Amino acid sequence: MADNTNSQATPATGKEPKRGQEKIGEVVSTKMQKTIVVEVSRRVAHPLYRRIVKKRKKFYAHDEQGLAKVGDLVKIVEHRPLSKLKRWALAGIVRAAVQVGAAKPSAGTEKS
Repeated sequence: MADNTNSQATPATGKEPKRGQEKIGEVVSTKMQKTIVVEVSRRVAHPLYRRIVKKRKKFYAHDEQGLAKVGDLVKIVEHRPLSKLKRWALAGIVRAAVQVGAAKPSAGTEKS
């Protein structure tokens, strides 16, 4: 009788199973329902001139609860295709964006 446990290591290699890619980027749009647009930046050397160049790519990611806001730094993970463009899912918020002007006026500052 085999013991089926949910361990992270595979019996053949003793290593964790291969997981999909993870990327960290900034949320640039939340205008769609349950979808966010995440811009991932990376620095690479130019192939001919060897100068460091900043490259950006936008990814559509699934956000079921609508937790992410514009400006948040988020982690996205590879996921099965959910639509024509959406192949990533929100894994978590790394750093929340600072909301400017979002504070409600306090009771002491009201004018009479």
